[in-house]
This record gives sequence, C-alpha cells and structure tokens, in this order.
Amino acid sequence: MRSVIIAAAVAFLVALFGTPLAIKAFTRLKAGQPIRADGPAGHHVKRGTPTMGGVVFILGTLVAYAAGHLVLTGLPERQIAQVGPTVTALVLLGLLVFSGLVGFVDDFLKVRKRNSLGLNKRGKLVGQLLVGGVFGFVALYFPSTNGETVGSTTVSFVRDINWLDLGKVGAVVLFIAVVMSTTNGVNLTDGLDGLATGASIMVLGAYLLMAFWQYRHWCADTDYVRSVGFSYCYAVRDPLEIALIAAGAAGACLGFLWWNAAPARIFMGDTGSMALGGLIAGLAMATRTVLLLPVIGLLFVIIAMSVVIQVISFRSTGRRVFRMSPLQHHFELAGWSEVNIVIRFWIIAGIGVTVGVGLFYGDFLRVMS
Repeated sequence: MRSVIIAAAVAFLVALFGTPLAIKAFTRLKAGQPIRADGPAGHHVKRGTPTMGGVVFILGTLVAYAAGHLVLTGLPERQIAQVGPTVTALVLLGLLVFSGLVGFVDDFLKVRKRNSLGLNKRGKLVGQLLVGGVFGFVALYFPSTNGETVGSTTVSFVRDINWLDLGKVGAVVLFIAVVMSTTNGVNLTDGLDGLATGASIMVLGAYLLMAFWQYRHWCADTDYVRSVGFSYCYAVRDPLEIALIAAGAAGACLGFLWWNAAPARIFMGDTGSMALGGLIAGLAMATRTVLLLPVIGLLFVIIAMSVVIQVISFRSTGRRVFRMSPLQHHFELAGWSEVNIVIRFWIIAGIGVTVGVGLFYGDFLRVMS
C-alpha cells in the first residue's frame, strides 16, 4: 500500500509544480490552442491558451512509477511476482506514452497550421490501431513464469467469462477496439476546462481500488490461496503494478487539474486525452473488466454516443439532434455556464464509477457467500 500512496503523492507534486513550468514553456513556444471557428462563442476568449499539457501528467506518471518501485523492493517476491519493471508496466505505460504521442502529433500540427484541424481522422485511427496492435500483441503473447498474460483470451466483465473465448488473435482485435474506442471517447470529452481531467481522475481511482483489491485477493499469492482457496481469488497479472500506475496517473491528473480547472491556464490537448484513453483501456484489459469499462466510463460513452447519433441523424435525415456535438457544447449553446456543465457531467461520471465499483465488489460478495 505504501508504494501506491507514494506513487500518487509523487505524481501529484510533479504535476502541481511542473505544470506552471509547462505553461511558461509552451507560452514561450507559442503553442497556443486553436479554437474552432464554428464553436461556442465563449470559447474564443481561450484562444492562445497553452496546449499539450498532457505531457506533464505523462511525465508525472512515469516518475511516480519509478518512485513507487523503490518501495516494492522490500516486499516478498510471491506478493509482487517481479521486483523490476514488468510486462504489465510496459503495456500500460506504453499505451499512455504512445497514445499520447499520437495526440502530440495532432496538437503539433494544430499549432503549426494555426487551425483546429490537426491530424486527419485517418491518421489518428491508423496511429491508434498501431498502438493498440503492438501493445495488444505484447499483452497476449508474453506470459509470466506462471503462464499469466496481461490481457486475456476471454471476454471479461468483473472477471473472465471463461465460455467467451476469442483465442489470441481475437483477443488482440478486441484489445485494439477497446484502445481505439476509449482514446476517442476521452478525446471527445475534452472540450471544457477540467471536464476530461476530473472525469479521468474518478475512472483512474476506480481502477486503483479494483486493482488493489485484486492484489489483496490474488491467485498468485500462495499464502492467501492456501487459506481461502482458488474460488475467491483473481487470476490477473501484477495487480499491484496496475494499482501503482493507476494511482500515479490519478495523482498526476489531480495536480494538473489545479491549473486546468476553469478558467484553465493550460489545456491537456489531444496529447493528454489520448494518453489517458489509452491507459484507461489498458487498465480495463489488465484487470479483466472489459465489459465493465462502459459503466465505469459512463460519461465518455454518453459523449461519444452523442457524436455518433449526431452524425447518423444528419447524414440520414439532414437534421441535427443536438445543437452541437459533442454533448457538452449542446448545453453551452442552450445557455448553461461552462462550470455548471462540468460539475454536472462530473456527477454523471461519479455515478458511473460508483455503479461500476459496486458491481465489482458485489461479485466478490456473491462468490464469498
């Protein structure tokens, strides 16, 4: 538990004190956020606000992981499986960094071209597909000494559903689909000051709790299994690693939120939103809770679906369901204040997280009864 707390604290401090440095650096480089010409009128005052702030919490998470690992060296090997960096960390941090890199390219092109277009849709999708494919392959084809892989060949809800076996190739395809959908979901949610950051903190917090619970009831912990049996344990790989990384990312986002809350001094940009989406997708795969992800990430699902509905409606009937999509902009054009929208959307995110964690814990109580 100490390693998780230290990781969260270090990440928070790095982001809290590192973000002002990033604001000065990106301002000096004139890396200001271009604003959509057809967007809400209130957004034009944000023109020139530094973007690409996601770099800060990506670095904060990496530093936090290193700091947390310094504490792990004192734990028995049976409780952590491996003292050094693991394949689990490679997959999760790789998704964070390389999904963020795709977003960084998008942000860089926006800043360079001085418009809000950036990387075209095909370029984004190809980048997401490559990132998902590479780390999906690593997650499924590199088992630990006990044969456990980061990802699973079966579809999972609160744990693996054994009769829904996809095979390794099918599991990699599912991994790619989850990465692409989640990165785009978080990316679409990022549009108001602090909205995606606050929602992501809640989602990351949920995966922190679930991963640490899995660590305390882990099938690889021989002492625990000897006392309760295999029926009451979780067959996942490196759950403490998962909890440590989730804690680091949540702490880093919390420190970043200090500067990203309205009125934002810096935006995370696609660098941050895609990095968070990639990491959240990896956390869902690593904790074997893939089908629980739409519940925990309820806000991301609602906002992504608002775009899908808008596009389908306009292309099929020529009419728009919403004044503007994603959904948060619909409420802006309806006269809601930005802070009002953000707080209410945070409430929706909190409801999804609460229900998701409740379903996870409820399954454990059902098995134990």
